[in-house]
Amino acid sequence: MSKNIEGKVVVITGASSGLGEATARHLATLGASVVLGARRVDRLNQIAAEIRAAGGKAEVAATDVTKADDLRALVDTAVRSFGRIDVLINNAGLMAIAPMSETRVEEWDRMIDINIKGVLYGIAAALPVFQKQASGHFINVSSVAGVKVFSPGGTVYSGTKFAVRAISEGLRHEVGGAIRTTTILPGAVDSELKLGSGHEASAQAVGEFYKIAIPADSVARAIAYAIEQPAEVDINEIVLRPTVQDF
Repeated sequence: MSKNIEGKVVVITGASSGLGEATARHLATLGASVVLGARRVDRLNQIAAEIRAAGGKAEVAATDVTKADDLRALVDTAVRSFGRIDVLINNAGLMAIAPMSETRVEEWDRMIDINIKGVLYGIAAALPVFQKQASGHFINVSSVAGVKVFSPGGTVYSGTKFAVRAISEGLRHEVGGAIRTTTILPGAVDSELKLGSGHEASAQAVGEFYKIAIPADSVARAIAYAIEQPAEVDINEIVLRPTVQDF
C-alpha cells in the first residue's frame, strides 16, 4: 500500500533530527514530497539536499513551533511548493525530566509551549487547508507517557503528552469524515529527546533508561503505515515500545 504514499505532500515539524528526520527520509523513499520544519536550518538544508540527491523531493522552512506564524509559514511553503498538503506530522517535542519538588517552572513552560501549543499551532495552520481540500491527515506524536504517567520526574511531561492524546481524539471527533487523525505514542526511541533534562540526576537516569532505545526509523515505519491506509481507514493510535520496556 506504499503506493498510497507516493505523491503525497507531508509537512514535518522537528525534522532536523531523530523521529522527524527519520520519517522525512523514509517517506521520501516511498515517493512523498516532504517539507521540513525546525529551528536548525543548516541541518534541514543538509537533510533536504541528501533527499534530493537520492531522487526525492524536499523543501525546508525555519520553524519554531512556539510561534504560530512560523507554523503558518511552514504550511504556506508546502502549498506554494507543491500545491497542497496531505499530511501534517506534529513531531517537535521537549522532554525535561525533573521531580516536581525542583519547581523548574521555566522547563514546564517550555514543554507546554512546544508539546501542547506547538501541536495546536500546527493544527491551526493546516486545518483550513485540509477543510478547503476536503482531505488531510494529522499525525500527532505523543508518548507512552501519554498513556501512563511517568513519575517521579516526568509528571509535567506526561501532562503535556496526555494533552496531545486528548486534543487528537477531540480533533478526530470534530473534523473526521474527510480528515484523518493519528496519534503516535512511542516508548524509548533513539533521538535527541533524551537530552532535554536540565536536572543533572534526572538526566543521568534518563540516559541509563534510554540504553534500551530502539531506532528512530521504527517510528517512521509506524507513521508510514498510518499514511498508506486507504482514505476510508483512519488509524487513530499506535503505541510502540522496545520489547524489553516495561513502562
